[in-house]
Amino acid sequence: MIDFIDLSLVNWSRGQFAMTAIIHWLFIPLTIGMTYIIAIAQTIHVKTGDPEWEKLAKFWAKLFGINFAIGVGTGIILGLEFGTNWSNYSWISGDIFGAPLAAEGIMAFFLESTFITIMFFGWGKVSKKFHLVSCYLVAFGASLSALWILVANAWMNYPVGMVFNPDTARHEMIDFWAVLLSPFAINKFLHTIASGFAIGSFFIIAISSWFLLKKRNILLAKRSIIIAGTFGLIGSLFVAATGDGSAYNVAQHQPAKLAAMEGLYNGSEGVGLVTIGMLTPGKKVGDDKPDFVFRHEIPKALSFLGFRDFNAFVPGANDLVYGNVEHGILSAEERISKGKLALKALADYKTAVNAGDDIGKNNALAEFRLYEEHMGYGHFADPESILPNIPFIFYSFRLMVGAGFFLIAVAGFLLFMTIKNRIEKNKWFLRLGILAFPVAFVASMAGWIVAEVGRQPWTIQDFLPTMVSVSNINTTAVLLTFWMFLAILIILVIAEVRIMLFAIKKGPEQKKGGSNV
Repeated sequence: MIDFIDLSLVNWSRGQFAMTAIIHWLFIPLTIGMTYIIAIAQTIHVKTGDPEWEKLAKFWAKLFGINFAIGVGTGIILGLEFGTNWSNYSWISGDIFGAPLAAEGIMAFFLESTFITIMFFGWGKVSKKFHLVSCYLVAFGASLSALWILVANAWMNYPVGMVFNPDTARHEMIDFWAVLLSPFAINKFLHTIASGFAIGSFFIIAISSWFLLKKRNILLAKRSIIIAGTFGLIGSLFVAATGDGSAYNVAQHQPAKLAAMEGLYNGSEGVGLVTIGMLTPGKKVGDDKPDFVFRHEIPKALSFLGFRDFNAFVPGANDLVYGNVEHGILSAEERISKGKLALKALADYKTAVNAGDDIGKNNALAEFRLYEEHMGYGHFADPESILPNIPFIFYSFRLMVGAGFFLIAVAGFLLFMTIKNRIEKNKWFLRLGILAFPVAFVASMAGWIVAEVGRQPWTIQDFLPTMVSVSNINTTAVLLTFWMFLAILIILVIAEVRIMLFAIKKGPEQKKGGSNV
């Protein structure tokens, strides 16, 4: 129960994981996105024999290699935290969560790490076609790695293909394909992989724009913008398109997250989609304050996007906390009450098993199955604690969407101006091309905030609260490792930035008598 939970331990464990994940994500999108651009450039070289395309591919491969080498270290730390800080979660759901992670290590990372050696060191030493195949296999391996990790994450948001075993108190997988092919998993993979493509593209666009501003490596920069601009524009548009699928899945299975995304306190039919707005400061569920200071919305759009019906009812935060009889929504208090009955029945079941009481065991098991779907709620005491931080999610969502539209505009304009051979005359847009790279990261980070903080207070949606997922360790240990990991990760980030900047300033390797132009 919550009375026995050390919330400082929970908060510091969450903070440590968030810090590690954010820094790790600085490396991952570049790994995912750059590989295909490198492979495409090398494909053009193999087809045309033009050495300038190979020089382009080599230069971006060098930057990719720097990022890959340092990024691996951050991922190791992230993986360790499941065992150190989240052992209860790992025990209860490790059979399911661990399977995709094991597949990632055995299949994807093995494939990627095997052929990455040929990609880096095979220039001129193996046949061009074999080297090209290796480039594509590295790209495919990076995407496959992302697939398995995102499948595990999607299951936490939408737990399917499993049952809870009361004898072991663990979730057990009964349908691997349900886990792999759930709508959450498919959409999360497509949405996140497209985000990685976009970020990798804007990294290349930013450096190419800098080259053009400095009047260096002009041919390489223009060609890079054409490939990366095309890739980034398509990726950004696909991110927007798959965002619709994400919103639909959230509406169907995570109503509290949807309410937070839209700042919706009182549910109704035919709800509009807020494009821009300011929430009333200090607004709480159940009070009489207006939801917004101001807002602009698209009429009925949220009902349609969430339920494919312009007049559909969309529940708000008040409906989820206090219930809505008309629309069949149980109050949080009712779910907490039923959850406590489930936990009591589970305890009675274990007692009966230990006592050899078959009748008591069967009665307790029947009682548990009756209330099992509410079991996670039994750990809460405050009905309002089932909601995420509404203002944080509301503004993060709009930051993500606004940044996404900015990126689409920048990629489209830079691509158009480069094709028309007029890009060098537009220094302001070259500067926007540089700015687009950090904006792309901001958009991606905001998206992860919406997805992960918006799921709170759950580790596994509706089944396992975050507060009971932590390890039974001293908060001081988490504090110590928090600062230790932060120091290590900052050193890695600084090292990457310094090495990257040196490589970028040096530019692509030039043959004797070669030109930077």
